[in-house]
Amino acid sequence: MSDIKTRIQETIASGPVVIFMKGSPMLPQCGFSATAVEVLKRAGAPNPVAVDVLQDPEVRQGIKDFSGWPTIPQVYVGGEFLGGSDIVRELYEKGELQEKIAAANSPAA
Repeated sequence: MSDIKTRIQETIASGPVVIFMKGSPMLPQCGFSATAVEVLKRAGAPNPVAVDVLQDPEVRQGIKDFSGWPTIPQVYVGGEFLGGSDIVRELYEKGELQEKIAAANSPAA
């Protein structure tokens, strides 16, 4: 297993909600990242583990290879890849994102 793949897997396992994004939750560097952070906050994940891919080109490409998803942001909840900002927004509107976050935050998860 490559070092970058191991780093990404360890990051995903480091918290119940992880977002690979451009910028930080306090200062998103693209509109899609800002949308994903806002949706996560509203869904009950105000402080996700955030990785700024602009700070590390290896992670920026590595996360795309890891997930097979071509764009950033990418959101993981409970170790499961959900998708980008459009998908998490759709899951939020259906109430499914809130359920996934609650399950990932529960002690039995």
